Amino acid sequence: MASEKEAALAAIPSDAPTIFDKIINKEIPSTVVYEDDKVLAFRDIAPQAPIHILIIPKVRDGLTGLSKAEERHTEILGRLLYTAKLVAKQEGLDDGFRIVINDGPKGCQSVYHIHVHLLGGRQMNWPPG
Repeated sequence: MASEKEAALAAIPSDAPTIFDKIINKEIPSTVVYEDDKVLAFRDIAPQAPIHILIIPKVRDGLTGLSKAEERHTEILGRLLYTAKLVAKQEGLDDGFRIVINDGPKGCQSVYHIHVHLLGGRQMNWPPG
């Protein structure tokens, strides 16, 4: 399997359906930890920490990455971060956690459907990478 960096460099930014659309539509399985009418949160299949959860909007609305955000996206962006806080509490991450949004090839984004990584369960380091 290619490294995340290689996958990000090979990914082509597009509005085409992504693996996340298949997860939202229940076409492929995932371990869902939170769901409401706007967002879905599920465990990453290649975790980088003991707790690694992806939080995605159910409707992309052109928001393939953070650099594509427009003022009309402010509500869903806030919802993603608030959901991260809810899921962190649910997962018992009372001592802290990290939120990551990768954007573009150099930001190591490999799926062009905006998503928030919630990482926790271990001591994080700085700088992150």
